[in-house]
Amino acid sequence: MHNRVRETGGRLVRMVKRDEIGRGKALAIRAAALLCAMAVGTLLIVALGHQPLAVYMEMLNGSLGSRTVLTETVKIALPLIFCGIAISIAFRMRFWNIGAEGQLLMGGIAATYVALFHYQHLPRPALLLVMALAALAAGALWGLIPAVFKARWGTNETLFTLMLNYIALGYIRYLQTGTWRDPRMRGFPKIASFDLSARLPNVLGVHVGWIVMLALVVLAYLYLTRTKSGFEISVVGQSQPTASYIGMNVSRIVMRTMAISGALAGLAGYFQVAGVNYTLTETTAGGIGFTAITVAWLAKLNPILIVPVAFFIAILEKGAGKIQTTFKIPASAADVLTGIILFFMLGCEFFLQYRLIFRAGRKETL
Repeated sequence: MHNRVRETGGRLVRMVKRDEIGRGKALAIRAAALLCAMAVGTLLIVALGHQPLAVYMEMLNGSLGSRTVLTETVKIALPLIFCGIAISIAFRMRFWNIGAEGQLLMGGIAATYVALFHYQHLPRPALLLVMALAALAAGALWGLIPAVFKARWGTNETLFTLMLNYIALGYIRYLQTGTWRDPRMRGFPKIASFDLSARLPNVLGVHVGWIVMLALVVLAYLYLTRTKSGFEISVVGQSQPTASYIGMNVSRIVMRTMAISGALAGLAGYFQVAGVNYTLTETTAGGIGFTAITVAWLAKLNPILIVPVAFFIAILEKGAGKIQTTFKIPASAADVLTGIILFFMLGCEFFLQYRLIFRAGRKETL
């Protein structure tokens, strides 16, 4: 007679959610992810015919090596922080706001309108304040629209906010070729540059937005963790039926929160047009709203942690630009290198929340 072997034991790998993980272990996992990212990036750099250590050092030097490049890195990080906070507020409520890009653009459009057509009627402090208020209002409105549809008719906020991005971008293209086109450009579709009175002053080489950012980070943290509204956002995010059962007006909370989220993204648009570009273009957002989603997730929707995460991504972006010119690395390859690092950093978040259990299959002889 022949013996028959049967394998039992079910799945060989199981995914189990972690109850809690210590800071030391979490730091070790993140460090391992960064090392893996650099190792994979090294393969890419070697394939391009360059020395990995020299390329990585040039990335750091190109983003932090002097005061000039440091200020440019800060300028890259600032809108990521504003939009990261905006997104984190909505995501805490499990309202998937993918529209920070459009909300930023609408804030920029509103601020540009004031800058172009009212700079002669207002003193500089009042002009800058009105521009900021217009940007806040426009961003809030752009965030409120999908919230109203979600609250009233249960529409999909992911698709709704995503589509609003393209509407905002299309409106800018219309303005560039329409009434806002600079007549001095002889037909080239460009909006006129701002008057000096509509440009933000610099403090330590960077526009004053960085001071506002520091205040906003603290205020956002306190709002989410120490106020009744912040508590309501958390409850709605955990369970809307529970929130309704204990007497919360879920629809009102959703609309209020998205108005705040949109307003903060709109404020980022104000700082982009008044403190960096001094005009409005199709590239004013430049993917900031989408990159900010990564910032918010890596920071675990914590406004305090958003600051270092945004600076980390700004260093990668600025450094990638530097190695393109120094080593003649194609822009696509530099973007791939940045993407590899971000992929591993995002991937490590999985291992911070879950662990894998491997089990060898058992064999029975019949």
